[in-house]
Amino acid sequence: MKYLEEYRDPALARRLLDELRRTATRPWQIMEVCGGQTHTLVRQGIDELLPAGIRMIHGPGCPVCVTPLETLDRAMAIAARPEVTLTSFGDMLRVPGSGTDLLALRARGADVRVVYSPMDAVRIAEERPDREVVFLAVGFETTAPANAMAVLHAARLGLGNFSMLVSHVLVPPAMTALLDSPDCRVEAFLAAGHVCAVMGWTEYEPIVERYRVPVIVTGFEPLDLLEGILMAVRQLEQGRAEVENQYVRAVRRTGNTEAQSAIRRVFRVTDRAWRGIGPLPASGLTLADEYARFDAARRYDVAALSPAEHPECIAGAILIGTALPTDCSAYGVRCTPRTPLGAPMVSAEGTCAAFHTAGRRRPDTVTTDLRQG
Repeated sequence: MKYLEEYRDPALARRLLDELRRTATRPWQIMEVCGGQTHTLVRQGIDELLPAGIRMIHGPGCPVCVTPLETLDRAMAIAARPEVTLTSFGDMLRVPGSGTDLLALRARGADVRVVYSPMDAVRIAEERPDREVVFLAVGFETTAPANAMAVLHAARLGLGNFSMLVSHVLVPPAMTALLDSPDCRVEAFLAAGHVCAVMGWTEYEPIVERYRVPVIVTGFEPLDLLEGILMAVRQLEQGRAEVENQYVRAVRRTGNTEAQSAIRRVFRVTDRAWRGIGPLPASGLTLADEYARFDAARRYDVAALSPAEHPECIAGAILIGTALPTDCSAYGVRCTPRTPLGAPMVSAEGTCAAFHTAGRRRPDTVTTDLRQG
């Protein structure tokens, strides 16, 4: 297939790996900040093929995983109301809240629907004026433009029965928080290509200048990632710290200015709690006062919630790269894609789901299997 198979060529992958081995003279630790990149790295075994000493740290790049537990609990409290139709992308339905998930709530009779676009939610609100339609708006900067356009469209239609429960998060503040941590081991970043397709990479330039860490804007295919890692290692070996763009076929420095304009018009920056990480200043988006009438958090009195994580889940440590899924005692035993204890085992971009899908096992379970064999 044109423009896909070309980025999965095994011969080119071997050449890039050989070049990495020739380039690296010491250990380096690189974090990818994208769940899609994590899945490619793990599914293709790239992280295990890298030269000794080059370690990939899987960062908080899964938007479903970092959606605050409080937001999930709010969504379920709203969805339980008889007059409400709650709409969401499908990957949010099985994310566990404090006590249940949206899929279980739907099984008990709540009107919870999967949509493929926020515009679908607007259409439902237009067709069903007797229902209160709420869209669960989560994600990084990638999904913010479409959500902004849905609000603008609802405003043009004068819909009084449409609202959004907004929990957008922003990548650069999370990177800054990681770098400020005394436990930080990250020496370079692979930035998410789809986020940069919207926002460009100017936001990363102050981070590079302040912390002296290379940032490589990278795509999602195996060759994209191998080339991005090579570009990062070259900078580290040469003592450079710059923003470089590997994903030239999709990203430019200024990004998509029309999409950015829609975001600025509808949203404003706010502090945001990240699931498993905690509050980060100026790391999220919320609806601007001009569009407050579409804010489900204001429309419904669901503020007095006391969210509680499952005591066994170590999602926070996994999301910031200080632990791997295989370090968790529940991984693959009490926590599986069918019975998840935390969000990283649910989402298609979650690190735990990536490891489980790729057959990665905890060392103690492998040892037990060998003894039984």
